[in-house]
Formats: sequence, C-alpha cells, structure tokens
Amino acid sequence: MDLTLAAGILVVGLGLVFYFSEELLKGAVGTSLGIGITTFMISVVFIGFDPDNLIIGTVGSLRGIPGIALGSIMGATMVIISLGFGITALICPMQFQSAPKRALAVPILAEVLFGLLGFDGWISRTDGSVLLLGFVLSIIYLLRLSKRGLDIKAAGDVKDVLEEGVRMPRWESFSLLIISLAAMIIGSIMLVAGSKTLMEIFHVSGTVFGMTALSLLISLEDLARDLPAAWKGKPDISYGNVSGSIVALFLFNGGVMASIKPIPVDPEVMSFYLPLCIIATCVVTIFMMRRKVPRLGGVFLIALYLLFFAGGYLEV
Repeated sequence: MDLTLAAGILVVGLGLVFYFSEELLKGAVGTSLGIGITTFMISVVFIGFDPDNLIIGTVGSLRGIPGIALGSIMGATMVIISLGFGITALICPMQFQSAPKRALAVPILAEVLFGLLGFDGWISRTDGSVLLLGFVLSIIYLLRLSKRGLDIKAAGDVKDVLEEGVRMPRWESFSLLIISLAAMIIGSIMLVAGSKTLMEIFHVSGTVFGMTALSLLISLEDLARDLPAAWKGKPDISYGNVSGSIVALFLFNGGVMASIKPIPVDPEVMSFYLPLCIIATCVVTIFMMRRKVPRLGGVFLIALYLLFFAGGYLEV
C-alpha cells in the first residue's frame, strides 16, 4: 500500500467514525430513554462518553498496535485538557463562579490508578475490571455530590442529542445503535490499516503515532465545535466536561479495552506520556481552585501539549 492509498483509507475511515459517532450516541441515548433511564442519569453516565476513541483504541489493540489504544486514552486527554482548554483560555480567559472542589481529585486519581496498574508493563484483564469498577464508583460519587448541589450537565454531542429531544421508538433507537456501531468498527479498521502503513513509511512507532498524530486527528471534530464558541467569548467548555472526559477515557475506555485484550505498556508511556498527562491535569486543577484560567495559563497548557507532541519524535 503506497502513501496516497494509505492516507485515503485513513481519511475515509475517519469520516465514517466522525459521522456515525453522533448517530451511535443518538441510538444509545434513545435506547436508554426507551428503557426508562432519566435524562439526568444519562447526563451523569455519558458525561465523558467518547465512542470514537473507545472503538478506534479497541480496534488498534486487536490489530496488534497497543500504542493506538494508549494514545486513544492519553493522547486524547492531552488534546482535551491541554490543547483544547489552553486554546480556549488563550482566546477567551475563563472565570468560574464556583469550583467543584470535592470532585477536583477524581480525574487525577483516575490517571494515577491507571499508572499503578500499568507499572508492571501491562494493563491486564484483571486491571481492566479494576478500572471499570473505578468508573462505577466515580459515577456513584458524582451522584452523591449532585445531591449536595454539584451541577452535572451533559456536554458535547450528548448535550446536543438531549437538546434535540427527538424520541424514536425503542426498536428504531436500538437498530440505529447497532448499525452505527458496525459502521464505526469498519471505519476504525480502515483508519488503523491506513495508520499502520503510514507508520511503516515514516518509521514512527505505534506509541508515538497513537499519542500524537492519530489522537489529534480523532479530536479535530471536538476542537472545531468548541473553538467558534470561544471566539465569540462564550466558551462551550467547562472543567466538569473535561473532568468527565478524563474519567471516562482512563477508567471506562481503558477498562473496556483491557477487558477485551490486555494492553502492553511501553516504558516511554510510564516515563514520559503519562506523567505529562498527570501534570497537565494538576495544572488545570490548580487553575480551577483559583476559579480562573488566564491567557498565560492557556499559553502554558499549549506549551505542555507541544512538549507532549514533540517529545516522542525527538526521542526517535
């Protein structure tokens, strides 16, 4: 497979993933509503749900490229919390009336738990079960905080689906869910196949490619949605959204992927990529404790992402 064909397959696969990810959410939300789950519970459970990274990461792992699986977690986290949050603050410095201090430690704990489980070089199926348990406990904790006044709202595509208020018959929602899932799997297989050829052509490891180029490509749609609002001075981003995304990526996505197939963890993941994720999360947490993210803070977060992106290539 030559460069042009590989790039074309990657783009087509990415297009399928982008298009059907929202359809999958419509099917998942519609099915949930159809069986009696409230919109509030959907907002909590789906607060950081990211089917794009979950399915692409799973396919990458099954195809023997664990770097794509890990990149769909850590690379995506850095795009969200460092690049996306940083650019938003640079364009429109953010201030918050209140910060959910009791929830600030949850994403950091999720990242630390992932690191502890992967310290032996593997995220095993048992580790995957522990991550999923951690996700369930996190949801229970958020529910308890919500009863004490923590405002939990859906964000991103989930928010859009709920606001559309389109109610489909249960069978139609479930059919849409299955069809979209199948289409996303096909798109992910194409995307991973194209990525594998590009990695071979440019002599880039799966870990570096998954952490940087691929995770950035997968997140382009989210950045394209958030940045126009920031330009207008109304950033559609909050720490709750970011926190929920981190918890979902590390605990739910990581748990599901490891439960399907154990994920080997390269030393560079533990020595470079994961520590930078934790540092970026801690930096944003400090900003949130001060209830504001200034432009200078945005510059610092962007610099952290650039270091994350360039670091692997510099080692190569």
